[in-house]
Amino acid sequence: MPDASVVLYEERDSLAIITINRPEKLNTLNEAVIQGIADGIDAATASPDVSAIILRGAGRTFTAGYDLNPGDSRTPWARRYGAKEVDARPGAWDPVRDYQFMGYNMKRFMKLWECPKPVIAQMHGYALGGGTDLLLCADLIFMAEDAIIGYPPSRVYGTPTTMMWVYRLGLEHAKQFLLSGDQVDAPTALRIGLVSKVFPLDRLAGETEAYARRFQHIPANQLALNKLLINQAYENMGLRTTQMFGTFFDGITRHTEEALRWAEDFRKVGFRETISRRDAPFGDYGERPR
Repeated sequence: MPDASVVLYEERDSLAIITINRPEKLNTLNEAVIQGIADGIDAATASPDVSAIILRGAGRTFTAGYDLNPGDSRTPWARRYGAKEVDARPGAWDPVRDYQFMGYNMKRFMKLWECPKPVIAQMHGYALGGGTDLLLCADLIFMAEDAIIGYPPSRVYGTPTTMMWVYRLGLEHAKQFLLSGDQVDAPTALRIGLVSKVFPLDRLAGETEAYARRFQHIPANQLALNKLLINQAYENMGLRTTQMFGTFFDGITRHTEEALRWAEDFRKVGFRETISRRDAPFGDYGERPR
């Protein structure tokens, strides 16, 4: 069972507030966090007292992406695919097993998209890598004015699995930020339509909650039907097919020769140094949290 302490859930003033509560690890995503968020969305969906949902992070950041530390086992994901295993030679990779465990994450992120109630992501600090796969599934994103969104795994070791970037941004900006892995600051995110609103950090929570409470004055069925109608337009553009390819390609990019060598550097020089070396030529992340 997931550790309930890493995701907090409360209901008040017509809102369900889901808080990623792993601040000592920069709210990085592991099995317990991902399942906790999914359980929170389910609970809010079922509650007659909830008209809207806010997803946020405790501490100094929203989420720095997946927890890539060796101690964070992938076993819970792998067990969802029960085929017989063979004695694999070094470097062997089962793409279907990989697709099952990453696809399971993607499906749980998409609970934000599929929830009949509005979901607002209250984003401060950073949303990086796999954290953007989660963030961009929300209906609306309210961002702190000094926050950063980015997908640096584009440089090595990943592709977006929910692939909401292209559907939220369009061709030009999706290519601009996914081909380079460059960061997106708050003014840019607002200008290109990646987020809805930007506030000073000290006002972010209050403004987000005030906006979300407005939904209690709209019938729940009206909200659900309008959200479904908007989402269906993007479903018709091939969203689910894109997500299937994105999830498969993510596994491929993590098993190239370049990716395997990059992952080996974790053991040789450590996680932070490996990340710094990757991002140094681009001059955008420096010593900031990853």
